[in-house]
Amino acid sequence: MSDRQASVNGDAQPERRVAGAVVVYEGRVLLVRRQIAEGQLSWQFPAGKVEPGESCEEAAARETKEEAGLEVAAAAPLGERVHPITGRHVSYTACEVVGGAAHVADADEIAEVAWVTLPEIPQYIPYGLFEPVQRYLDVALRR
Repeated sequence: MSDRQASVNGDAQPERRVAGAVVVYEGRVLLVRRQIAEGQLSWQFPAGKVEPGESCEEAAARETKEEAGLEVAAAAPLGERVHPITGRHVSYTACEVVGGAAHVADADEIAEVAWVTLPEIPQYIPYGLFEPVQRYLDVALRR
């Protein structure tokens, strides 16, 4: 089985898998700024390691709660890739807000949170987004 097939089937090594939540609410997308940047990666979607026995969708929702204090539900998988800056295998999931208000819930890891409009994204993420995520946001944030 190829690495790509293993990743799609969820067989990738757990310590290498990261789940990111693409949370859209009222015409904006949630971004968090890490306390410690990874190269030029400072602002990003709520994200973290997939725990053993946990799906990428479950991890995306859990990480959003842990980092930004926001309860979300996974709506749809958006795609997977090896992140060009971190080299980690990342799965992106579109999530819907269920409850709460976004705030810095883990001050050791997160410096601030922001709700960002589509035209503002390049100010936060200047190197561009993963194409399937960009396509999703192009539609979701223009409603």
